[in-house]
Amino acid sequence: MTLLNNKTKQFLILLLKLLIVGAAFYFIYDRLTSDTQLNWSQFKNLITQKASIGNIVLLIFLSFLNRYLEILKWQNLVKVIRPISIYESTKQVMGALTLALFTPNGIGEYAGKALFFEKEKTKKIVFLNLICNGIQMILTIIFGVFGLLYFNANFNIITPERVIIITVTFFVVILTLFFLKKISIKGYSLEKLIHKINGIPKSIHQKNILLAIARYLTFSHQYYFLFLILDVQIPYLLLMAAITSVYFLASSLPSFQFLDFAVKGSVAVYFFGLLGVSEWIVVFITTLMWFLNTVLPVVIGTYFVFTFKSRWKQESSL
Repeated sequence: MTLLNNKTKQFLILLLKLLIVGAAFYFIYDRLTSDTQLNWSQFKNLITQKASIGNIVLLIFLSFLNRYLEILKWQNLVKVIRPISIYESTKQVMGALTLALFTPNGIGEYAGKALFFEKEKTKKIVFLNLICNGIQMILTIIFGVFGLLYFNANFNIITPERVIIITVTFFVVILTLFFLKKISIKGYSLEKLIHKINGIPKSIHQKNILLAIARYLTFSHQYYFLFLILDVQIPYLLLMAAITSVYFLASSLPSFQFLDFAVKGSVAVYFFGLLGVSEWIVVFITTLMWFLNTVLPVVIGTYFVFTFKSRWKQESSL
C-alpha cells in the first residue's frame, strides 16, 4: 500500500512537472504567434542582414552575464541560511524562473525557491528573495527617475507643475511610511522589516547592491547595443534615458513574465516613437530582449524542473 502511495505521489509530481513545463512553452508559443505587431518575414530579413558572429556572441554573452549575476546575487544572499554552490544556486534561480513565468509579477519564483529548502525556512527564503528582487526594483526606480527627468528635459512630456506635484507626493509617501513604521498589521510592521534587513551582515548587502548594479547595467546596455546593431543613431545619454524610463514605467505595471515583452513593448513604442525610431524596430528589439532574457533561461530552467526533488517531500518521507 505504501509502495502504491509512493508511486502515485511520484506520478503526480511528474504530472505536475509536465504541466509546468508544458504551460511555460505554451505561453511562449502563444505570445509569439498571437501578437499581430510581429511581422516575421520582416524580422527574418532583418536578422539575415544584421546577423554576424560578433553580434550573436555579444548578445548571448550579455544574456548569460545577466542571469549569472542573478545567480551570484542569490548565492550571496542565501549564505545567511547556509552556503550553496554556484550549481545549486543556478538550479534554484532557473527552476524558480520557469515557475514564475505564468504567475502574476513572478510570485511563483518565491514558492519555487522555497521548495529547495526545509519547510521551516520558507519565511526566510521568501524574505531573502524579497531582498534580492527589492534591490533590483530600487535601482530600476533610481535610474528610471533620472532617465525620465533627462528625457523630460528634452521632450517636455510632463509639465514642470506635474514634476513638482509628483516630487512632493513622493516625499509625502516616504515621510508617511517613516512615521507609520511602528504600526503593526497582523504582526508585520515596517520597523520589523527594517530590523530584519539590518540583521543581514553589511558585507552581504554591499555585495548584493554591487551585483544588482552590474546586472542593471548589463541588460540595459544589451538593449542599447541592439539599437546600435540596427543602425539607430541616437546620442548615448538620450537613448539610455529612454531605456531606463521604459524599464521604470513597465516595471511599475502589474504583469506576468510571459506578458513582459508586450508590456515593455507598448511603453517602449511611445518613448522611442518620440525619438523617431520605427515602431516595428522597437517591437522587434523588445521581443528579442524577452527571448534572450526570459525564453532562453526558461528553456534551461525546464531541465531543473524535471530533475527537481523537493526538500519538503524528503522531510515528509523521513
